[in-house]
Amino acid sequence: MSSILTNAASMAALQTLRSISNNMATTQDRISSGMRVGGASDNAAYWSIATTMRSDNAALGAVQDAMGLGAAKVDTAYAGMESVIEVVKEIKNKLITAMEPTADKAKIQKEISQLQEQLTSIADSASFSGENWLKAELSDAAGAAVSGADLAALTKQVVGSFTREGTTVKVQTIDIELSGTNVLFDVGGVAATGTTGALKRGILDIEAGGNQAAVAFTSVSTLDITKLATYKNDTTGLVDADATDNDVLQALISHVDTQLEALNSAAADLGSTSMRIDMQQEFVSKLSDSLDRGIGRLVDADMNEESTRLKALQTQQQLAIQALSIANSDSQSILSLFR
Repeated sequence: MSSILTNAASMAALQTLRSISNNMATTQDRISSGMRVGGASDNAAYWSIATTMRSDNAALGAVQDAMGLGAAKVDTAYAGMESVIEVVKEIKNKLITAMEPTADKAKIQKEISQLQEQLTSIADSASFSGENWLKAELSDAAGAAVSGADLAALTKQVVGSFTREGTTVKVQTIDIELSGTNVLFDVGGVAATGTTGALKRGILDIEAGGNQAAVAFTSVSTLDITKLATYKNDTTGLVDADATDNDVLQALISHVDTQLEALNSAAADLGSTSMRIDMQQEFVSKLSDSLDRGIGRLVDADMNEESTRLKALQTQQQLAIQALSIANSDSQSILSLFR
């Protein structure tokens, strides 16, 4: 039935044209934004997952920054430790030179004193972002003054990773233990008998009633070969009262060598920690790239596909316009019946 009030063909053609126009708008939006899922209305599940993953990826970026800061602290401590090892080697060499009976111990001590001052300077300078791991405050859990052997380790933490398990998120850390073996100078407010640190530890045992003057002179940073008589007069330590100067020097060389080995071990620990942080940084970087790719698979538009779809929709739109034009011309055909 032909009607001048209701043109069913025109209405159908118009509906088709509207549908094509909507599809074109969607396709053009995907092409301009590059995203297949730009909002929750496009695909609520994918949008939610992608939003959470973007948040986690941003957290990984913060982790990388924090790890960079931690790596700088470790590298600073490691550089300082390496320099200290070289200086302690020189002190050891000077002590060996002093074993020569004709050696001028006073002049050798002047060289040793300069090297000892260099040790202090290196330890003071090995600071990054307000933290110095070569000079730290070590104390027991209660913060009380304790003996050097009982000083508790101080744990420093470096941000290592960000993980999500279901709805639970965690920031994991890399623990770095500072103790009397790798802290060069303990700056805690402990008693004299508790003063420790790899360069402040004396050769003599610290006991009640011990000769503290002798102990004070036997650490790597304070030993003085012009005071050998003081060492020989001590009756509580490793040097007997009837020991010769060379016996005392031999004991000092042995002590310096022991501390040198401890410094080497501490440097190896710092080096392995630095390597671990570097490996973790590389992993976090790869993980971040993986998350980016995962997000892309969920929400990014396939530009080849969208380009093809746009061409097809443009053709369909032209045909729909032509169909609407034909449908609208039906009413004009009715007029010819009344002529």
